[in-house]
Amino acid sequence: MFKNVFRSGFLIRTVHVILTWVITLILFLHDTDLRRQEENGELMKPVAFSLLVLLSVMLYFTVSLMDPGFVLSDSTKGSSEELEEMIPQNPSPRLRRCGYCLLQQPMRAKHCQTCKHCVRRFDHHCPWIDNCVGERNHRWFIIYLTVQLLALLWAMQISWSGFHTAITWKLWLSVNGFLLATLCVVGVFSLVAVLLLGCHLYLISINSTTWEFMSRHRISYLKSYGDEENPFDRGILCNLWDFFCMCRTVMWEQVYYRGRHNHV
Repeated sequence: MFKNVFRSGFLIRTVHVILTWVITLILFLHDTDLRRQEENGELMKPVAFSLLVLLSVMLYFTVSLMDPGFVLSDSTKGSSEELEEMIPQNPSPRLRRCGYCLLQQPMRAKHCQTCKHCVRRFDHHCPWIDNCVGERNHRWFIIYLTVQLLALLWAMQISWSGFHTAITWKLWLSVNGFLLATLCVVGVFSLVAVLLLGCHLYLISINSTTWEFMSRHRISYLKSYGDEENPFDRGILCNLWDFFCMCRTVMWEQVYYRGRHNHV
């Protein structure tokens, strides 16, 4: 029973929610800028901070529970044959079937052993959200990271504002212990969020995924390219526009062929 609860992601999501609101409660209960503004009737910043935290939790559940782009069935009958007729066979790798779910894999898809599905434009499986990051939720994952980072940085500033001086270290720790623990936890998560967001924005700017970047030497459609070459790269501005503004399933086989044709 407990194993099924953990696998369902219930435990991870519960820990995330509890940790988020415990930290928020500590910031409100201690003598921080947040508490002082609330007591003085200046409610704008306390309400704004609470709404930002609430938004981060809502985005967390959105990304965590959202379909990342699972390949649940083969394309409509005849579509694969039409696609292979449209794309010359010599320069482009043939479409392959997944060895686990036995479905036809679109280009840039990968089977996730944890989710038991192939995922379109697979980036990685994130244990913290207990879900894959793929074609359908990657954009929301970036938005979530951005909002979460803003909430964490604000929480760090609020925590710092609550520290008070004391005569001895022992007395100082007894007065500021909870805030110090909160600052450490928030600081670690802030560092992780900064690194994740920076890495993902870089990969988005070159139209690559974490999986492709880390395993390109083992991916059939990237083996013939050098380390600095990418058949899906359309330039920074176009890549960012396509990622954040284009809400559709991309036929990466066509993009790949055009990129390979220009490469040749």
